[in-house]
Amino acid sequence: MKRRKFVTAAAAASVAASASETVPVRSTPLRAGFWGTQFYDDKERAELLDVLESRSPFRWYGPGKPGKVLQFEKEFAKRMQSRFALGVTSGTAALQVAVAALEIGPGDEVILPAWTWHSCYSAVVLAGALPVFAEIDTSFNIDPGAIEALITPRTKAIMAVHLQGNPCDMDRVLAIAKKHRLRVIEDCAQSAGASYKGRPVGSLGDIGIYSLQINKTITAGEGGAVVTNDPVLFERASRFHDLGGLRGPHQDLLGKASLDWIPGANYRMSEFTGGVVLAQIRKLDTIVDAVRGNARRVHEGVRDLEGAKFRLLPDPAGEIGAGVFLDFGTRERCDRFVAAMKAENVGAGKPGGSAILPTVPYVMAKKTIHPGWPSFQSPRGKSIRYGPETCPRTIDILGRFGGVAIDPKYGRKDTDDIVAAIRKVYRAIG
Repeated sequence: MKRRKFVTAAAAASVAASASETVPVRSTPLRAGFWGTQFYDDKERAELLDVLESRSPFRWYGPGKPGKVLQFEKEFAKRMQSRFALGVTSGTAALQVAVAALEIGPGDEVILPAWTWHSCYSAVVLAGALPVFAEIDTSFNIDPGAIEALITPRTKAIMAVHLQGNPCDMDRVLAIAKKHRLRVIEDCAQSAGASYKGRPVGSLGDIGIYSLQINKTITAGEGGAVVTNDPVLFERASRFHDLGGLRGPHQDLLGKASLDWIPGANYRMSEFTGGVVLAQIRKLDTIVDAVRGNARRVHEGVRDLEGAKFRLLPDPAGEIGAGVFLDFGTRERCDRFVAAMKAENVGAGKPGGSAILPTVPYVMAKKTIHPGWPSFQSPRGKSIRYGPETCPRTIDILGRFGGVAIDPKYGRKDTDDIVAAIRKVYRAIG
């Protein structure tokens, strides 16, 4: 073991032992679960049985009368205060649909945060466009102050990713986009149900996407959605997700088609998925209210800790409350916090669910699915470099923040235990 790692591990063990000289806060480990699945009941079962009994799992036709996906799209659009919604097979598919709807392609650049999920980067590269990474701030989201320096004549869009239930500073992002005539993609994969100044995330930019994968607020195991208020973007999205054509029900929503066929993919949501997420969208507010209530109790219980610095919340009222994070100043101090919390049987960790993409080997190597892929063939594409040196602030922030995940099914004793453990460990760390 390297000396630095040995010293860090020894210090963490020392703090953990010190914090747990008395009986641990909990006798059994406390860990957050998968939110949406905890709310499965007869509603999801009934929707699935409807599809089975109709023998019509394909969304557009069958021996019965399929309509689960269409109804989900209608209710999802209303909940997200958007004119149009489109159900697709995954959040990754939703990103690719959004990029195609905006006609992003070879020669274009998209600015996205250095810390986000692989799908954001892949959607840009698969369109033949060039990803340009911006540093994050202590909200763990893209730093609006880092965007303008990255804009070039080739920049076409900003991808604002609302991570871990926390909305981006959309006032600043939208102002920059307006100034430079750029499009805004809102990635709400981790934040369905969050809002920014009273409006659901996803409804503020040009187009928004959501994931319905098992780790997300509501889920069918897999699935995704796209929302927009722009009829042209919706038509392009609908066409691209369904082999380039436009089905009757979506044409009826638009009034008439304004575009012709285009090459497309097949990202159609099935009726089975549609049925489950139809039941889940009706529970979204219940889930979010439960998480927010638990997060509020934890915040209230630890906010008086001397010198405590918390994660930046651009809109505290709109944040879901997926986790309560503190800035420990250094990576070593944060590591000690995580180890000591484990000893208290209260799971803690550093920000998760994403990757520092500029440091990922395949990104650094600019690998693509074909040697001649256009993203990195232009002079600009060949010259751009990724790596730790492009995002030192992102690496620093994510290394020194630690926190506890919040679950909608936690009871008052659970949140009291989280508060007690944080207060105990925080004092022990000093």
